[in-house]
Amino acid sequence: MTGRGRRLVAAFVAASTCASLAHAQRIWLGGGMRPRFAAVEDFDGSFLYCRGYFRGGWTTDYPGADNNFSIRLAELTRVPVKFDPDRQPHHVVVRLDDPLLYRCPMVFMENVGTLQFSEEEAASLRDYLMRGGFLWVDDFWGSAAWERWESEIRRVLPAGEFPIFDIPISHPIMHMVYDVHEFLQVSNINFWYQTGGQVSERGPDSAEVHYRGIQSSRGHLMVLMTHNTDIADTWEREGEYAEYFNLFSPTGYAIGVNVVVYALTH
Repeated sequence: MTGRGRRLVAAFVAASTCASLAHAQRIWLGGGMRPRFAAVEDFDGSFLYCRGYFRGGWTTDYPGADNNFSIRLAELTRVPVKFDPDRQPHHVVVRLDDPLLYRCPMVFMENVGTLQFSEEEAASLRDYLMRGGFLWVDDFWGSAAWERWESEIRRVLPAGEFPIFDIPISHPIMHMVYDVHEFLQVSNINFWYQTGGQVSERGPDSAEVHYRGIQSSRGHLMVLMTHNTDIADTWEREGEYAEYFNLFSPTGYAIGVNVVVYALTH
């Protein structure tokens, strides 16, 4: 992101944090909650943060990332984000073999190096993507996690038909609203703090950050994979430590906004 763009996002988000906190404690600062599984009545045409449920570490960054990103998306764009009557953002967890998956404008999944699809989930996810759905997977680290994820996504989208490629920084997804000029690598806030600012959670095995994709036959990106980085932690933990926020959250939000706008318009 350009220096000007970064400053604009940082200033806007920082200025709105106090107002958001004052308004019904809208910024999520930690804790836990039971998953809110999707129901038909959740979908009214507004943007709804849909988190994919799977066997494994699906709860990573939940629900803070879902909550905080929904707020910022509404504040930074004109995307009509769904809020509850108490002005809390309305986000859901969706099972990958649930027909309601098709109602989701896009699906977010974290820590996918731990997952294993059932046959029904793999078939349903493939159909969702073939019908125009979009999937973003984030926060999985090292070669073992990549190999696990790759073997599972290949059950959904076979390699011969859908090659994985490295996304160039010039790709439109990095420039939809904000111009992002470098691929952000960020660790979770606890690792960053305890190691004195390191951002590779698996040491040399995750030193290189990867932004990879799978596209449709028409050339539209339908799967984004941010590997060896934790973009969602820049949303979840934005209110916990000022230095972490200043270093990572503006770019993390810029990338998130770009991805959503791309997914909604392609």
